Amino acid sequence: MRFLKTLAIAFLSMGTMAAQAETLTIGTVPGAYSDAITAAAKEAKEQGIVVKVIEFSDWTTPNVALDAGDIDLNFFQHRPFMENAAKQKGYRFDIVGLGILQNIGLFSLKHKSLDGIPAGGKVAIANDPVNQGRGLLLLQKAGLIKLKDGVGFLGTVDDIVENPKKLKFTEVEGPQLVRITGDVDLAQGYPHFIVAAGAFDPKSGLIYSGIEDKLFAVSFVTKATRKDDPTIRKFVQIFQNSEAVKQKIHTSFAGSEKLYLLAWQN
Repeated sequence: MRFLKTLAIAFLSMGTMAAQAETLTIGTVPGAYSDAITAAAKEAKEQGIVVKVIEFSDWTTPNVALDAGDIDLNFFQHRPFMENAAKQKGYRFDIVGLGILQNIGLFSLKHKSLDGIPAGGKVAIANDPVNQGRGLLLLQKAGLIKLKDGVGFLGTVDDIVENPKKLKFTEVEGPQLVRITGDVDLAQGYPHFIVAAGAFDPKSGLIYSGIEDKLFAVSFVTKATRKDDPTIRKFVQIFQNSEAVKQKIHTSFAGSEKLYLLAWQN
């Protein structure tokens, strides 16, 4: 009798563990990424996965939370950002699925062309190493600055070797760039944050990065030890096969395919 009781407790414990295995907490940021995850969460629930979505207002905390085990997965960063964070903080993360590649741009609410940017103009760019580098490459593409040879997307303002207009730089957390665009002459911008804020037309960029390099696709990231977790893999599959997710992403990018690419299917 005692054996049967012990066996019953063991089966109950296994049932509890199984239920826990079908629960995911996912960290993301407001806008297209959060909207898409929320859409996928509804379908996941129908397939037995309960998803809790946590929104962060910065690009640092989602990795801190993942490393601490407070979340199971995050969806906000591309590979170069993840690898730079791992190098700086010692994280052991892995990508388990591609997501959205967005077309970042340079925006101005004061000037209608790049030629209109004045001498001594104020420029707002992202403050993290990789995304700042991407912003600087855009400024170089626009002919406004020149960077040291070979720095690529890891360039910083210290790597500017030519700045003929003597532009002044303000470094801002990426998600907050949209809020100060009106206060500067030119700002690096992320279309889905612009749409989410309702601040201005995300299609009004003076120049864009392009959506050819999937290296910069925002992806699903988890701890390396959980890269083969079946629940995580199942959720990514649900996300990538969901028509509701695709429609939500399209809406979150102002209905413009110029502004994004579904990296997993292109």
